Amino acid sequence: MPPLPGTGAHPEAEFPEYAGTYRLEACLGSGGMGVVHLARSASGLQLAVKVVHRPYAADPEFRARFRQEVAAARRVSGAFTAPVVDADPDAERPWMATLYVPGPTLAEQVKRNGPLAPAELRRLTAGLAEALRDIHRAGVIHRDLKPSNVLLSDAGPKVIDFGISRPYDSDLRTETGKLIGSPPYMAPEQFQRPREVGPAADVFALGAVLVHAATGRGPFDSDSPYIVAYQVVHDEADLSGVPEDLAELVGRCLAKDPAARPTPDEVMAELRPPSYEAAAFIPAQRRAAAVTGTAVAGGERPGAEDATHVRGAGVPARRWGRGRLVVAAALALLVAGAGAGGFALWGGGGGGAAEAPGRMTEGKGKGTESGAAEAFSPWSTVLRTSGNTTPVCSSAGVGAALYCAVDGTGTVRIDPADGRVLWSDRNTALRDASAPVVSGGVVLSAGPDGKLRAYDPVKGTPVRETGLSASPGSAFAAGSTLLVVADDGTVTALDGASGTERWERALSGHTRPDFGLYDEASGLAYAVEHAANGGSTLVTAVDAVSGRVAWQRRLDGMLTPVSTAGAGELVLTAMNRNAETVALVRYAPGKREAVRIALPFRMDEPQVAMAGDAAYLLGRGGSLLAVDTGAGAGAGAEAGAGGEASGGAAAGAGASGGGELWRLETGVGRGSAPVLGEGGHLYFSASDGRLLAVDTDRGAVVGQTRARLSGGKLTYASDLPAPVTAGRTVVGTAPDGSVFAVDGLAPGGW
Repeated sequence: MPPLPGTGAHPEAEFPEYAGTYRLEACLGSGGMGVVHLARSASGLQLAVKVVHRPYAADPEFRARFRQEVAAARRVSGAFTAPVVDADPDAERPWMATLYVPGPTLAEQVKRNGPLAPAELRRLTAGLAEALRDIHRAGVIHRDLKPSNVLLSDAGPKVIDFGISRPYDSDLRTETGKLIGSPPYMAPEQFQRPREVGPAADVFALGAVLVHAATGRGPFDSDSPYIVAYQVVHDEADLSGVPEDLAELVGRCLAKDPAARPTPDEVMAELRPPSYEAAAFIPAQRRAAAVTGTAVAGGERPGAEDATHVRGAGVPARRWGRGRLVVAAALALLVAGAGAGGFALWGGGGGGAAEAPGRMTEGKGKGTESGAAEAFSPWSTVLRTSGNTTPVCSSAGVGAALYCAVDGTGTVRIDPADGRVLWSDRNTALRDASAPVVSGGVVLSAGPDGKLRAYDPVKGTPVRETGLSASPGSAFAAGSTLLVVADDGTVTALDGASGTERWERALSGHTRPDFGLYDEASGLAYAVEHAANGGSTLVTAVDAVSGRVAWQRRLDGMLTPVSTAGAGELVLTAMNRNAETVALVRYAPGKREAVRIALPFRMDEPQVAMAGDAAYLLGRGGSLLAVDTGAGAGAGAEAGAGGEASGGAAAGAGASGGGELWRLETGVGRGSAPVLGEGGHLYFSASDGRLLAVDTDRGAVVGQTRARLSGGKLTYASDLPAPVTAGRTVVGTAPDGSVFAVDGLAPGGW
C-alpha cells in the first residue's frame, strides 16, 4: 500500500474521520480502489491506512478480494513489505493499516529524476529479488509487480499492494471474465492461461520493472493495452538502454517460457559480488542509526563436488518437543552482559582425531575492528546429512569443544580452532534434533526413540541411555539438572551426570507447567502456564537442584519469560489474543512490581536476547527492535496484591517504562534467535544459511556471510538454529550441512 503523495481535489469530498480506532490525519493519495490516509497508532507510530471507496464496499466480490489482499499482506509482512498493523475487511468501509514507509514509488522516482544510475539499478534488482524470494517463500504470488507498487525506502525497496495476489493454495478466483493486472508488466501466461499463473510471472514482471527503472519506459510500449498484450505474448522485449552487465539477466527474466526464467535466488546469485555504491533512494533514516554494509545474499552455483558452496535449502532442526530434550530456547538466551540468562555448558579436553568430511579453511582473518593483533582463521566443515537438515550446535565457551547434531551424521564433537571433527556417532539418526547439551560432565543427545544418550565428551563413547516417559512430556536443561514434565504435570529432576532422580513433585497451581528459562546465576528455572482464557499467566521460579519453589505469582496477560535482568528481575514478552507480541514486562518478585514496556508496533513471534536493560527482539518478518527495559522501571508500576498464585500482580496493566532505542529492517525473511557476542554485536542466522551481525550501538547491519544452500530449493522450518558464540568466535550452521566459524570482532570481512 503506497503512501501516495496527493494534492488537489479529492474524489471523495467527505472521507471518514476514523478507520477503526485510528484517526485519519491527512490524505496521502487515492488509487482506483481506495484512499490512503496518514494516521497514528496510540503509541504515536505513523501508519498508512487504506480505506476502500464507498461503491466498492457494497460489492461482495470486491470485499472477498480485499479480504484476500489483507490475508496476503499479513502472510508476507516483513522486511520487504509495509508490515500490516491492523485491518477490518468487514467494516462498513473496509480498511487496512500498515506502517507508513516514507519515500517515493519507483514510478515517481523515474518520472522526477530519470532512469536510475547503474549502481542504484543493481541495488534495486537485488532488493526486489530478495522481496520476491520471501513473498514466494510465504506461498504468495503477487501478480501485479510494477513501478507504482515499489516503494523506495531508506532501507531498500518495499513491494506493496497485494490486491490481486493469491496464495498458492487459494481457491478464490477473481479474474473470471476479465484480465487482472497491468498489461506492460504482465507475463504471457497471465494473458493466455490466467488460472495457471505461478511465481515465474512475478519474475517476468521484475524484468519489466527493471527495464522501466533503467530506461524510463517498459520493454513493451504502446498507447493501446491490446497492442501491449500482443507484444508481451509474441514480440521480443526491447532492452536498449539497459546496462550491459544486467541486460542478459533481465532478458532471461522476460523469457516467454516460465520455466526458462531464473528464480529470485538465481537472480541474486548472478549479482555477486554485491554493489554498495548506490546511495539511499531517499534521505534521512527514520531511526537514529543507519544501515551500513548490508550485503546482498547470493553466490555462485558450483557443482555438487563442492558441497560447502551448493545453493538450496533444508529444514533447520527444531527443538525437541514432547518426549525430547528442549534446549533451543535456552540456547537463545546464552547472551553476554550483566544479568543474562542461560545454562552451563562445559567440555572436556582433546580427543582422537577423526575424519572431517568436507572440511576447509576459508582463509586468514583480516584483523579485528578493535585493533587486536591476534590472527583469526575462519573455517568451514560440511557434515553429511540425510534429507534437508541443518546442524545444531552448542559450545562451552572460549576454547572449549563444539558439539553438534544432525540427521545423517549423528552427534559430533568439533575442534573450535580449526573445524576438525574429533569424534562422531554415525549410528545415531537425529530427526528434528536439538543441540547437544553438556550436563554433569557428559554430552547428552536424543534419538527418535525418545531416549537420552550420554557420551564421554573426550572419547565420544556411549556412557548410558536414559529413557524418558513414554507419554508425551518434555525435558528442559537447567545447568546440571534435567527437568522432565510428564502428562499429569509432575516434574522430575534428573542429575545430568548420572541420570538418577534428584526430586519429583507436582508444582502447586499448575496443571502442566512449561519450563522456558533457566538463570545460571540464581540456579532458578522458570515455569509458566497460561490461563485457559488467555487473561493471565502463572509463573513459578524453581530451584533446579533442590526443587524448592522460590516464588510463584499470577501475572496479567499471556506472558513468556525470555531473560533475567538485575537483582533477580524477570523479563517476559506479552502477547495479545491474536498471539502478537505487543509489550515487554519486567517483573521484580521482591517488590511484587511489574512494569510494562509497550512495543511501538506488534511483532510476530519475536525471539529475544538481552544485555543489561537492553532487549533485542527479532520478529519473523526480519524486523529487529531494540528496547530499553530499564528507564522508568518502578515509576508508576502497579504492584501485585499478594505473594501467592492468587496475588494477581497486574503485569498487563502496569505503567510503561523504557522505550525504543532503534529499529532495523534486516532484509531477512526469517531469522534464528539472536545471540549477543563480543564487540557489541548481535548475531543471527537466516534460512538460506547466511550469518548476520548487527552493531547494537548503531542499529546497523555490519556484516554477513554468503548464502549456503543445498539442492537449489528453499524449504520451510518452524525454527532455525541460532549461532553459537565463544569469545571472538561465532559459529553458524547452514542447510548445506556446513558448520562454519567467523571472526565476531571483524564482521566487515565476512
